[in-house]
Amino acid sequence: MELVRVVSHNTHKRLVTCLQGHIGTDAEKRHKKLPLTALSQAMQDGGSQLGEESLIGKMMDLCGEAENKLASELMQHEMQIEKDILDPLNLLAEVEIPNILKQRRQLAKLVLDYDSARGRWLQATKSIISGTNTQALTAKADSLKEEMDEAMNKMELCKDQLSADMYNFFSKEGDYARYYLLEAQADYHRKSLSVLESVLPTVQAQQDSWTEKPAFGTGLDEHLKRSSREIALPIEACVMMLLETGMKEEGLFRIAAGASKLKKLKAALDCSTSQLEEFYSDPHAVAGALKSYLRELPEPLMTYQLYDEWIQASNVSDPDKRLQELWLVCDQLPKNNKANFRYLVKFLAKLAQDSETNKMTPSNIAIVLGPNLLWAKTEGTLAEMAAATSVHVVTIIEPIIQHADWFFPEGMDRNMEIFFPHKVQNVKESSTLTRKQHASPAFQPPLPPVEAAGTAGGQPVAELLLQQPTPAGLGMEVCQPSLALGMAALAAAQQLLAQHTEEIR
Repeated sequence: MELVRVVSHNTHKRLVTCLQGHIGTDAEKRHKKLPLTALSQAMQDGGSQLGEESLIGKMMDLCGEAENKLASELMQHEMQIEKDILDPLNLLAEVEIPNILKQRRQLAKLVLDYDSARGRWLQATKSIISGTNTQALTAKADSLKEEMDEAMNKMELCKDQLSADMYNFFSKEGDYARYYLLEAQADYHRKSLSVLESVLPTVQAQQDSWTEKPAFGTGLDEHLKRSSREIALPIEACVMMLLETGMKEEGLFRIAAGASKLKKLKAALDCSTSQLEEFYSDPHAVAGALKSYLRELPEPLMTYQLYDEWIQASNVSDPDKRLQELWLVCDQLPKNNKANFRYLVKFLAKLAQDSETNKMTPSNIAIVLGPNLLWAKTEGTLAEMAAATSVHVVTIIEPIIQHADWFFPEGMDRNMEIFFPHKVQNVKESSTLTRKQHASPAFQPPLPPVEAAGTAGGQPVAELLLQQPTPAGLGMEVCQPSLALGMAALAAAQQLLAQHTEEIR
């Protein structure tokens, strides 16, 4: 019994410290003193200050309201704990068991009293036998016997009462066992979960409806759906700026931009700001942002699903058949991917028209930009994936840029008036790309002439090879027309690997 009392007392003491409200106070005062109530009030005040136009403000208000409901559930839970668990535990540890233990001590005293009375009576009985004044001794013995009988009666009464109390205690052990709080906690958590589940759909809907979310690193379909666009904002914004000021810039997409300027532009595009005028003077930062967006897509623009088909098409030896195979694979691109790829390719084709000034031929563009459009879905560093794909991707991207009007007869749609209202007209006037009816390969216009084996994207292969270090042990005699394209691809892979290694650093 003493052990049960100690355990109950310690449990009651620790459980009291777990409660956040003040024991014994009414519901309203207890609710006001809860930390959750203070948090709820602070969040709702913050939401009011930020206003409905701020997503953080909306979340603060919604979450503050939910926290207030959770505080109410906690208050009710603690009051129930106090009534159903703390009070009975305290009664058990401080009243019921101490009463039983008190009776045990009383019984022990009564037993001693009875033993003492009995001992005196036995002594008196012996004195009667050996004594001379038998009448007086007999009277004394009778008096002692009455004391003994009375002591025995008190002892038996106490013993019976103690036995009844102990039997009663053990018969109610099942009830006492219910004083522990798992059931109450389970009920509280179920109610709290119900509160959270009721508000989470609203929170999710508010977050999903908020269009101002980062574009970099977000899946293409998600970004387009959220922004109600057909062309990804970073692609279209960067293309618009480059069409305006970057088409004559030498080494576009090849020369790295300043890290701070690039970071600022990416952040500006992520928050969909229209304040992009300052970046017109730095086309390399704009080109770098476009490359970063393509590289940071969770899935390449030309998709993982069609990776094997792209590679197979690039391995076709006959140039005419290779173009047809590339067309077929391109036609399989998902709608959003195809629209954005078309938009980008038409721009790159226009960029290549100024290759005498900007030095960015279709081949060079394919070398520096291609690995950001297609890569294998394999584990490894960016440099390793780029090296594994670069040779193939150049042979895929280069002909698509060369024959952009054949792959995509449609022109470049422009939906950037909101960003560049005073620039769009100039861009429209500068673009001479025409729209033609899209048809299946069987009804395509005649294939464009394939470049001679001795050129790569309009640039002599010998000139392209001279721009790269000649591998040790190889002379210029290997640069015969039959080997030129192979060497060009090797040089492209080396240049690409070096470039991406530097970017990773």
